Amino acid sequence: MVGRRSAARDWPVEPDWVRTTVARVDASPKLCVLGDFAWDVLIRTNSELLRGGDTFGEVVLLPGGSGANVAVWATRCGLTTTFIGKVGRDQMGLLAREDLDREGVAHHLVESGAHATGSVAVFVDHTGERSMVSGHGADFYLLPSELPSTAISSADHLHLTAWSLFTDPPRAAARRAAVIAKAAGARISLDPGSFQMIEEMGVDHFLSVTTDLGVDVFLPNKEEAAVLTGADNPESACRVLADVYPGALIVVKLDADGALVGAAGGVHHVPPHSNKLVDATGAGDSFAGAFLSRFLRGADPVEAAEFAVRVAEWVIEHPGARPKPGPALARILA
Repeated sequence: MVGRRSAARDWPVEPDWVRTTVARVDASPKLCVLGDFAWDVLIRTNSELLRGGDTFGEVVLLPGGSGANVAVWATRCGLTTTFIGKVGRDQMGLLAREDLDREGVAHHLVESGAHATGSVAVFVDHTGERSMVSGHGADFYLLPSELPSTAISSADHLHLTAWSLFTDPPRAAARRAAVIAKAAGARISLDPGSFQMIEEMGVDHFLSVTTDLGVDVFLPNKEEAAVLTGADNPESACRVLADVYPGALIVVKLDADGALVGAAGGVHHVPPHSNKLVDATGAGDSFAGAFLSRFLRGADPVEAAEFAVRVAEWVIEHPGARPKPGPALARILA
């Protein structure tokens, strides 16, 4: 499931396989991701949380944010990617720049003196499921006047998450970015972000601010697809969404059940390879970044989804949304 924020582990030294992967990055196409960078306080327990008492577990500070996670995963998977967001003029903002630099993600981070860099508490229970409490950090205050228009218009594809659309700001900035991208001939993908926030915003309102963006790729999970269509069956929801977003490729993330791709010839099910859930944080973000890394370079959408399922499966087997890469991930990327 896609989360508002998700986190990553730090690696001080890049192993050889990472340098090899970076060397293979294509100069074109170029992806631009607009969205949130936030720091996650990841709290993970091996037993049920004791209400009113003490529980031992793991508490770590990790970089995340749905938009930033997508940008990092697209880059890790070999796609030239630029991230646009807003951070505070604080130590966490400086660390955000260092994190994106280390990941090889080009970035345009607007600094705010009025708001702190975004943060969120991520609670991962003993079953691997996560709950989040998000603060309204600087990422919620991006303005249209702060957009780097050249970076957006020079990209081949713009990716948005609905976390940039649930409130205004930053909704006006996200919508303006879509206009700039479309005027330059770019395609747009959208991840609806959170079924709870869609319900809070109202389905009709959500559709009113997203269906006119010219979305080319729509990436909901099964809960978001159900809320938007009223269809409990994911395949039915996939077909309905194809009518709601005319001309868009619909890719529904099914968590442990793989994914559905609404491509030419019908709805195709991409089955999972494994399901060893440790931490569901960031599974949807890694799926989106991995999918775009293949699809934008000409892969068939079903093939791109098969690759994305494998990447997301690797992610949920490790704590955080951007776990430290290793040989197993290298084999998937290869």
